[in-house]
Amino acid sequence: MMTLANKITLTRAGLSIVMFLFILIPYGWARLTATLIFILAASTDWVDGKIARETNTITPFGAIVDPFVDKILVAAALFAFVGIRELDIPIWAVFFILLRELMISTLRVIAALEGKVMAAERWGKFKTVIQMVAVGTIFFVLDLYHFSHLLTGEAKTVCTISFLTLRKIPYAITAIAAVITWISAISYLKNNWELLKKSWSLPVCKQ
Repeated sequence: MMTLANKITLTRAGLSIVMFLFILIPYGWARLTATLIFILAASTDWVDGKIARETNTITPFGAIVDPFVDKILVAAALFAFVGIRELDIPIWAVFFILLRELMISTLRVIAALEGKVMAAERWGKFKTVIQMVAVGTIFFVLDLYHFSHLLTGEAKTVCTISFLTLRKIPYAITAIAAVITWISAISYLKNNWELLKKSWSLPVCKQ
């Protein structure tokens, strides 16, 4: 039977898809809903880990799928954000973030083929936090943009000025997230270099 922690992890994956679809809807109510879904999904990352540790139900499935689902959540948001002109998200930064995630996911598969579970490192956990903060910040700026069109009077003026002041932040914070993401990649490669060398030096099966 699937553990509660793993069920929560898979629920986060489902929420990522729903969030992505709501971001694509070009209306304020939809993107505010996407923001709330992101907050809920991001909070489950802490919840499933806590439950797994406290109930002693840490599984190989959870160890591999949990960080992968975090990548789905971040990638879904960034992919959708790139298509929103008002945000000016740097597509190069999104590309390098996704490239790193695919690369390290491949390294996890290699480890699994060797019968090992590659645990999350400190830099990897920090990278995830930065990415989540970056996505949350971008959501905040996007919501300001929509509120500036929905409100009237002084409230509209405040939202408009706030958006114009903060509109460069999505570009900067995505670029920063990309740099930190690659610092964590270097750390993973350095600490698992022998495993990687072994994987490209030995055949999968003997003749």
